[in-house]
Amino acid sequence: MAGSVFDSQLYGDLFPAGDVGRLFSDSAEIRAMLLVEGALAKAQGAAGVIPEISAAAIQRATMEVALDPGALRKATGQNGVPVPALVTALRSEMNAPEHAQYVHWGATSQDIMDTGLMLRLRQALAAVESDLKAVLGALSALARTHAELPMPARTYGQHATPTSFGAVVAAWGAPLIALLEELPALRTSCLLVSLSGAAGTAGALGQNAPAVRAALAEGLSLGDPGRSWHTDRSPVLRIADWLVRVNIALGKMGEDCIALVQTGIQEIRLGGAGASSTMPQKQNPVAPSALVALARQGAGLLSILHGAAMQQHQRDGASWFTEWMSLPQLVLGAASAASTAKALAAGITPNAEAMATALNSGLDMIHAEALSFALTETLPRPEAQAAVKKLCLEANASQTPLGALAAQEFPDLDTGALFDPARQMGHAPAEALRFAEKAAEVCKAE
Repeated sequence: MAGSVFDSQLYGDLFPAGDVGRLFSDSAEIRAMLLVEGALAKAQGAAGVIPEISAAAIQRATMEVALDPGALRKATGQNGVPVPALVTALRSEMNAPEHAQYVHWGATSQDIMDTGLMLRLRQALAAVESDLKAVLGALSALARTHAELPMPARTYGQHATPTSFGAVVAAWGAPLIALLEELPALRTSCLLVSLSGAAGTAGALGQNAPAVRAALAEGLSLGDPGRSWHTDRSPVLRIADWLVRVNIALGKMGEDCIALVQTGIQEIRLGGAGASSTMPQKQNPVAPSALVALARQGAGLLSILHGAAMQQHQRDGASWFTEWMSLPQLVLGAASAASTAKALAAGITPNAEAMATALNSGLDMIHAEALSFALTETLPRPEAQAAVKKLCLEANASQTPLGALAAQEFPDLDTGALFDPARQMGHAPAEALRFAEKAAEVCKAE
């Protein structure tokens, strides 16, 4: 088994992280940290903290140099962070000690790494957002097209009352709408720069610290936290929580899809592959299974991140290292889920005949609730329920459909309407259409 399925040559297509996978490579991390060092130098030069000519030289160098991650490996192992080795290598590559001495002025490793992380998380959120909108587009079309298609609703895994396939699809997509609506505020409040120095005091920058931090934030198009957040991991946790809720929403769709293609009455078709190595009749629900697995992984990793957020004093190496090991896998899992769901949603089609068979498979018991409420027009509610329960027992004993027994017992009832699934879906069709309209609006929004 590969150390990470997301960059595995063997499993990479089963758990595709797409462009987000490249954001969490060594090269991408180094590039992000160099961008931060360059932006920091520019902000400090403008504020007069370091000479402007040196700031220009540093920024130019950060855009031009290419550092080998392997060359930084040994020093990173010794120092516990890659920034000292990166700064040393950058200064050496500049070959201008009069300017290079101002690299990393007044910052600490965590400032550079956390700010670089935010640059990459910003891109990851954009990629997941794009895929979620594609998922919503496909679900919107499904819900609109099949708003009136009856199928059994399930509670505790058993048939409950009729619903519509469009409403089932709407239930998959509604959480995605809410998640997308949260994104603007999440970006504003959580995508932040860090510039607090060795112990969170920004002491080396003196009175210029707030102005330099604000300029750094503006230069990188990130937020200015107005404080140190070295040991307050709330920004990271809130982004991680959002990503895990993406996983959970898509995992719910995966769980339902697995249930709806189980042996017997297969009420949906998934499209795509899923071949068994030995059973030629099978088409396994591979993509839905991946979504469920990713949701479970994400929930577990979020718990680890919450534990790591309880940090000692002004810097906690063990907690920080734990974050490094968990957060990338969590982000890649959400990206993989969004990518997988995009393909899955585009391939789902309902099997109307199978749904009709499922509705008719339980001796009309799925309409028992509707019958009991219809009887309340002439009977008190407890008596109506008792009468229907008695008919259900008789139906099971005699294997006679409940509708036929009800027609005999209550000839004045319009049993044709009561036992017609298309007329017993309640507000399900309307909910499906409302979702489709809202999803279309969200997909168009910039």
